[in-house]
Amino acid sequence: MTLNHSHTQMSGNSMEGIMMLFVLFLFVLYPLAAHWTSRRYQKWPMYRAVFWISGIFVGAVAVVGPLAEFAHHSFPGHMLGHLLLGMLAPLLLVCAKPMTLLLRTLSVPVARRVTRFLNSRPLRLLTNPATAALLNIGGLYLLYMTPLYPMMHDSLALYVLIHLHVFGAGYLFTISMIYMDVTPHRFSYWYRAIVLVLALAGHKVLSKYIYAYPPGGVIRSEAEAGARLMYYGGDLVDLVLIIILCYHWYRATAPRSHLKKSQPI
Repeated sequence: MTLNHSHTQMSGNSMEGIMMLFVLFLFVLYPLAAHWTSRRYQKWPMYRAVFWISGIFVGAVAVVGPLAEFAHHSFPGHMLGHLLLGMLAPLLLVCAKPMTLLLRTLSVPVARRVTRFLNSRPLRLLTNPATAALLNIGGLYLLYMTPLYPMMHDSLALYVLIHLHVFGAGYLFTISMIYMDVTPHRFSYWYRAIVLVLALAGHKVLSKYIYAYPPGGVIRSEAEAGARLMYYGGDLVDLVLIIILCYHWYRATAPRSHLKKSQPI
């Protein structure tokens, strides 16, 4: 890979320091909220906290530390970070049900205001599976089929902005597909399934395009390795999404007698 990395050492260290503080804050905040609300309401499941801590850890590994540094010089390393930050971390965090915990933590008047915001029309548009898929998959096409990819390695601000988008779009896509957390705007299983299949197809088409036409500044061997990682690595997270969606679909349509001994995911 022959990209010219012009991040200054001071800027990079400052950004890493800010990210680490933010990660530590998120690590501590969730367990504290879970413990505090468990004293007032039904006990918060411990496995939810495990999902949260795992999701924060996976996301942090993608942007801070050895893997993040490796990703500056290696396209496969960058692609691994993309899979962790944009797919696995959002899935783990959604399974932790952070919005449900937030509403349990807030006072009733504040929780009602948050609920009104969640019910707003802009949020309905953003959580529409088609919109979420366009932001998620469309953003990746824009990143790898334009000069944006090499440009982000020459601008710290652009680098941070793109990584924020990758995570945010991945999280939005996940909550639009599987209703694990508070979800005021719900769409049919058929609609979500169709959009999910189209999004997965778009992801695979892009990985094949990267294999054939490497992004600017990426040598072919690294592009091929990164494309294979994107193609097969994404399948693992996609499979979990499909399983959860189908399981929820089954629970919603199966006779009640078949559900007595089953527990929701």
